[in-house]
Amino acid sequence: MNTVIESVRKELRRNAVDAVRDGVRRFFKERVKLHGVKTPVVRALAARTARQLRGVEKERLFALCEKLLRSNYMEEALIAFEWADGRRKEFVRGDFKRFERWVKTYVDNWAKCDTFCNHTVGSFVERYPEFIGKLREWTRSPNRWVRRAAAVTLILPARHGKFLSESLEIAGRLLPDEDDLVRKGTGWLLKAAAEKHAREVFNYVLRNKKKMPRTVLRYAIEKMPAALRRRAMA
Repeated sequence: MNTVIESVRKELRRNAVDAVRDGVRRFFKERVKLHGVKTPVVRALAARTARQLRGVEKERLFALCEKLLRSNYMEEALIAFEWADGRRKEFVRGDFKRFERWVKTYVDNWAKCDTFCNHTVGSFVERYPEFIGKLREWTRSPNRWVRRAAAVTLILPARHGKFLSESLEIAGRLLPDEDDLVRKGTGWLLKAAAEKHAREVFNYVLRNKKKMPRTVLRYAIEKMPAALRRRAMA
């Protein structure tokens, strides 16, 4: 199986472009380790290699994911997360411990956080909603990415109309957060929940707007009708 890892890294190096690496770095405040490969190329490589690994037992696949994650290269992490999400139908409750460790150990920027938590962790929680209690714990983490993960994990389920009360609770726990990227994740969650529950989210905004950071407020109401946006901003 190590030959798959070597093949992935060889392909990434072959497609690396200095201008891409420099351009991507402008989107991050923190230092980001990059090969410099365009996102569509990374996704195509992830899909192609996932097909090659289709017959590999899930635990062995997760071990391969971890090998990619240890390099700390952004592109390798995104491929690892795509591989893991491709096995979402096989997730069992015991997988959460691994996923939580990945968040705490390997997620060190917003792109890794959103890719992994929107999809893999979100798919897991949608299947096993009793783990939302763990997201509540994440809101008090000293790690900014774990706190952001608490919000962005629920974004795709929220878009489907699920977990409204839990989403509002998670948002409430994060409202005092002073980190801008956590605030943006919180506002994004509220915006996602509003796609199916606009009135409920609007009322939540009105109840909490005195203590709601402006960043969260603007994200939350972004797709609401103009009249509601004006009321919320008044």
